[in-house]
Amino acid sequence: MLKEAVEKALAKVRPMLQADGGDVELVDVTEDGVVKVRLKGACGSCPMAMVTLKMGIERYLKREVPEVSEVVAVQ
Repeated sequence: MLKEAVEKALAKVRPMLQADGGDVELVDVTEDGVVKVRLKGACGSCPMAMVTLKMGIERYLKREVPEVSEVVAVQ
């Protein structure tokens, strides 16, 4: 249920990332609300990727899905 809510929220963020040649893939959501994502395309090598992850994706997911505690990037 939580994973579905996160995927729906990511679907709203994804077009902005894709406009810059990047993307985000949901890898896992843990029981304690940690969302693991993989940044792809231009986002994978962008020097601002962590800012995008924390200030963009994480902030949005926490607002849309209150159960989210943190968003982390995995390889």
